[in-house]
Amino acid sequence: MKVGIGSDHRGFRLKSVLSDFLRMRGVSVVDFGTYSKESCDYPDYVYSLGKAIREKSVDRGIFICYTGIGSCIVANKIKGIRAGVVWNVATAVLSRKHNNTNVLVFGAKGLKRESAKKIVWRWLHTEFEGGRHLRRLRKVKSIEEAESV
Repeated sequence: MKVGIGSDHRGFRLKSVLSDFLRMRGVSVVDFGTYSKESCDYPDYVYSLGKAIREKSVDRGIFICYTGIGSCIVANKIKGIRAGVVWNVATAVLSRKHNNTNVLVFGAKGLKRESAKKIVWRWLHTEFEGGRHLRRLRKVKSIEEAESV
């Protein structure tokens, strides 16, 4: 699996920790920036990551900013992206099982490194359940196509 990862300046430290964590476990990681703690605008980096997922140059993505909210909004504007802000293992697992998320979004504010590692690992190893959830995702896709989002 190839995972894209990105952050703004507020998520830079956690992005570095998670990148190292994944690489040490044999996961291919592509860094979409930012590359420093210098103030930047998260939409620029979220968009690059989302396009890479849509174009299938990476399989899934992780994005970290201060709260996760703004980045999640941007990601979900990109056709084909299903992003979710998660804060624990349970929400990460359900985001995969029920919503087939392809972007995991974190708020770095208050999230401990060890918790983030557990969340990412479980999210990467959780499969979509399909069934009734597939029917719902088809409806989401229909809305996305009708609205040209």
